[in-house]
Formats: sequence, C-alpha cells, structure tokens
Amino acid sequence: MVEKIKAGTILIEEGTLLPESLRFESEPYSNGWRLVKDLGGYGLDQRIREAGWTFFSMAVTVEATGLGFDGQKALRRAVKRVIANLDSRKFNCVEITQVAAHPFLGLTCMSVSAYPRQIQRAPWTKDFAEWDRAKLAAVCTQA
Repeated sequence: MVEKIKAGTILIEEGTLLPESLRFESEPYSNGWRLVKDLGGYGLDQRIREAGWTFFSMAVTVEATGLGFDGQKALRRAVKRVIANLDSRKFNCVEITQVAAHPFLGLTCMSVSAYPRQIQRAPWTKDFAEWDRAKLAAVCTQA
C-alpha cells in the first residue's frame, strides 16, 4: 500500500458536521479519521468558504514521531500520535505540514508536523444559533 500522507494532506474526524453543498472524496485512515483525497488545505478552505463556513487553523504546531523497521508503519504511528494530541484539544481536522524520515540505529524514525484545524459554521450565518443548540443537545444526550 502506498502511503498518502505528505505535506498538505488533510485528515477530518468522522462525523464532523459539514455543509450539505460540500463534496469531496475521502477514505478511511485511522480510528475515526478520514483522509481527504485530491484536496489540500487551500483547496478545501476555498470550498468551505464558498459554502459560508469557516476552516481556521491554530498557530500551534503538533509534532510526533514514529519508529519502526518499515517506513510506512513508522509514518502511520507518527500520524496516530498527532491525532491523539488533537483529540485532547477537540479539533475536528488536521493539516499535515511536514513529513521527514531519519535513520536511527537501523530503524526508520518518521517525524510529522501538523496544524490543528477546525471546520465549523460561520457565526454570521442566520441558522448558527439553531445549529449551536442542536449540537449542545446532541452532546447532552451522549453523556
């Protein structure tokens, strides 16, 4: 299997609320996250803004490393660690900004850097209040 993770790759948490008009191809990647195919951060941002939503990023960089005999497995481990760091911050999207391989004692060490990103309705849309109440109600019923 050819790994598709590289600088510019976008991963979106499954179940993320998206505009109905937004269409793009994705595939499962890891534990509830989907890899966006054929769209980088800029292209996805354009489509989300056209739908009247926002796709913002945080200035903080999340970094992780993965070690293994196989470079692809080491990369997957590093990406899973990045995602684990995002879950604690409650972001629904991540943009990979850098992928680097380093040899280490006969193993492959993969380093991944990423920006946490968030897809959400723009607060200036007229139905934002209803959406916010519905989201709150959904969270309360899950508890």
